[in-house]
Amino acid sequence: MTEEIISDEITIRLAEPGDAEPLVRFNQAMALETEGKELVEAVIAAGVLGLLENPTLGFYVVAECGGEVVAALMVTMEWSDWRNGLFWWIQSVYVLPTHRRKGIYRRLYEFVKACAEENPQICGFRLYVEKDNVTAQRTYDALGMVETHYRMYEELKSAGQER
Repeated sequence: MTEEIISDEITIRLAEPGDAEPLVRFNQAMALETEGKELVEAVIAAGVLGLLENPTLGFYVVAECGGEVVAALMVTMEWSDWRNGLFWWIQSVYVLPTHRRKGIYRRLYEFVKACAEENPQICGFRLYVEKDNVTAQRTYDALGMVETHYRMYEELKSAGQER
C-alpha cells in the first residue's frame, strides 16, 4: 500500500529516498533519548539509505504535517517457519516531541496493519521496547499488542560494537 491516508492534517505514507535526512535525525534523537547513545551519523545515514534503496529488507512509514515529516517507524521482516509466514518487526519508532500524544503512532500502526492485510504472507507484528519505557508499553497495549514471554539477546560482531 503506497496510497496516502490523510486525516486531521496528518498524512501517512511510505518513505521515499528524499525522507532520509529526517529519518537519520529521528534515529539519532531516539538513540540519545531512550538509551543515551550517540549514533555515528555516517553509519546511520548509510543504514537508512540502505533500507530505502533495498525494499526486500523492509520499509519506513512516515507521518507528515504541513509538509514536514514529524514521525516515522521502520518495518523489517522475519520469516517464521512455525507459521509459514512473515512477521513484520516494527522498529525505530520516533515522533517529534511537539507531536506526541496526538495519536500519530496509532495512525502509523494502522497504516502498517492495512498494508499487511493486502499481503497474505504476513502473519503478525512484533516489536521490542525498552523495559523502562512505560509510556510506549501502554501505547502498544492500547493498540491490542500483548507482551510475549520471550527475552531478547544479542551479540554484535566486533566491527559493529563501536557503532
